[in-house]
Amino acid sequence: MANDNERVLNLEKGVNFRELGGYQTTDGRTVKYHKVIRSAGLADLTDHDLNYLKDYGLKIDVDFRSKQEIDKKPDKRPSGVRYVWAPVFQEDETKASEVENESYIPEIGGDPTNGYAHMLQVYRDIITGAPAKAAYRKFFNQLLLNTNDNEALLFHCSAGKDRTGMGAVFFLETLGVPFDTIKQDYLLTNTANKEYVDNLINMLQKKGYTDPDVLNSVRDLMTVHNNYLATAMKTINADYGNIDNYIKKELKVSSSEINTLRKIYLN
Repeated sequence: MANDNERVLNLEKGVNFRELGGYQTTDGRTVKYHKVIRSAGLADLTDHDLNYLKDYGLKIDVDFRSKQEIDKKPDKRPSGVRYVWAPVFQEDETKASEVENESYIPEIGGDPTNGYAHMLQVYRDIITGAPAKAAYRKFFNQLLLNTNDNEALLFHCSAGKDRTGMGAVFFLETLGVPFDTIKQDYLLTNTANKEYVDNLINMLQKKGYTDPDVLNSVRDLMTVHNNYLATAMKTINADYGNIDNYIKKELKVSSSEINTLRKIYLN
């Protein structure tokens, strides 16, 4: 299995770009490399980054962001990459794109300190919202089309952690990756994003934001937390029975499609 450093792709201006290959399933198979990448936004990629992704085999770009986020920061992508829009929310509920915006003033829903509570609600909405279910079904359609060897699909949102994080949870779950491993992948965002988040906090401090509650709130918005994922799983179990049920009934991914996904993505 790759160590965490090998998972994080070495791009100049790409944040939280991660390879999902190398994870083992409960039946001892391994997810193929150069098939699926998860990431934050693509708007700031350099020419070097675009060449890197082209050489990597990138062919499909699934964008979970809202129209408003895309208008502000459209994706850059290598030539020959198919772009697929699959908005999880009508607007960016996660606030990640607002925090990324240089002019950001930390006021979240009128309360600058409720980042953590806000994120718990975001995860409930990701699970129960009709747009989210439709977006993840669209994501699975693209995963099922990614059949050629060494051709990769990339899926992303603004920070690559919440909408993207849950996309990775659903995908790895269909492949039979154990939940402990899925959780490790989810939490790896905090390692991959650390420098970026630290820089953001420093920038806010330089602008005069010194209230620790505000800074912690921004950190809660820009990182992932065990409890965010736990909230999603609790919502799934309470409303839909279990994650397997949820994927089959709510995301409409059939057993035969799950078998196809395993053929495409597992060694």
